[in-house]
Amino acid sequence: MMVYLGSLQTLATCKDAAGIAGNVFAFGLFLSPVATFKRIIRNESTEQFSGLPYIYTLLNCFITAWYGLPVISSNNLLVTTVNSIGAIFQLVYITIFIKYADKTKKLRMIGLLLAVFVLFAAIIIGSLLIVDFEIRHLTIGFLSCATLISMFASPLFVINLVIQTRSVEFMPFHLSLCTFLMSTSFLLYGIFNFDPFIYAPNGIGTILGVVQLLLFSYFKKPSREDSTEPLIVSYSSTNA
Repeated sequence: MMVYLGSLQTLATCKDAAGIAGNVFAFGLFLSPVATFKRIIRNESTEQFSGLPYIYTLLNCFITAWYGLPVISSNNLLVTTVNSIGAIFQLVYITIFIKYADKTKKLRMIGLLLAVFVLFAAIIIGSLLIVDFEIRHLTIGFLSCATLISMFASPLFVINLVIQTRSVEFMPFHLSLCTFLMSTSFLLYGIFNFDPFIYAPNGIGTILGVVQLLLFSYFKKPSREDSTEPLIVSYSSTNA
């Protein structure tokens, strides 16, 4: 019995350590659009930039943060913290985007933002109406997992671009590294917590992170500096 309890305590410690590490590495992803928004503020225009990635990431952060709460799943509060912080970052980015967007983009972004709030409210109310805890857990778990996996379109696009152009200009090393470290951290977190809705999508994220790092190593040219502005946002900590 003592050995069993000791094993459980070790797993809990490893899980918490992996979750805390994932929260730390997530900041690298959350801060990746800063250069883009500095340019937007400096030029007082959103130019050709799209606000859709931030809208979609916000929804993903909301859903995954909701999944991490005790009312939906067990022992996943670190998933809620990282995605709550991610949601705050996205709201800041969206607010700046709306401020400097032209009238058409501004109205569209406001409409999409309201749609996210309405949809998330519907998800909360709908899940709370599910009396059975296991069914509620599975429903939100599959929804969270699906949104996380769908966000892998961004790194897949970047990987394809790197292979086609044989250049890592639009794949900054720090972004690829943070993607790998955060995904790996939450992969371990999910394994230690026996939660497939966490380790499955982050396992895919880890593989994509490894591929990005290998491509960076293969195509990197010493004479070429990294791009200071990523072509597209990878995926926010939403990987949790």
